Amino acid sequence: MAKTIVFPTDFSTASDAALEHAAALAKSSGASLLIVHVEEPPLAYGGGELYYGLPEPDSTRILTMLEDVKPKDISVPFTHRLTMGDPAGEIVRIAEDEKAEMIVLGTHGRTGVTRLLMGSVAEVVVRRAPCPVLVYRETPARLANAKATARA
Repeated sequence: MAKTIVFPTDFSTASDAALEHAAALAKSSGASLLIVHVEEPPLAYGGGELYYGLPEPDSTRILTMLEDVKPKDISVPFTHRLTMGDPAGEIVRIAEDEKAEMIVLGTHGRTGVTRLLMGSVAEVVVRRAPCPVLVYRETPARLANAKATARA
């Protein structure tokens, strides 16, 4: 069975930075990357009706964004997967289904109230994963530099 490293992306600069590490690990271990994006289902209220105040995600656009996420090193084999559900739960499920050797993901490093309100996908994945998890947090200086470069 081929080795697999699961690399979830939320298209953030934190994910972009972690991709370099995931690709390097895949290359050095002879594994392939499974690049995953988990689309969250539309919000629902208690009665089950959808909240129409937010625009619905365009799955075609998300799939195009996902296909643009690829290792810089063209010798690293990879595939893409777009799925829907709870991000942490889906990442863990995919790692289990694929019998992944590792999960590599970026984190925003939120703390305090922001973390309390938004939760931490990385934290849940670390607690529930069936395999080792590498959580990469970009340094604040490099993150600021990446944002400035993206704006230019």
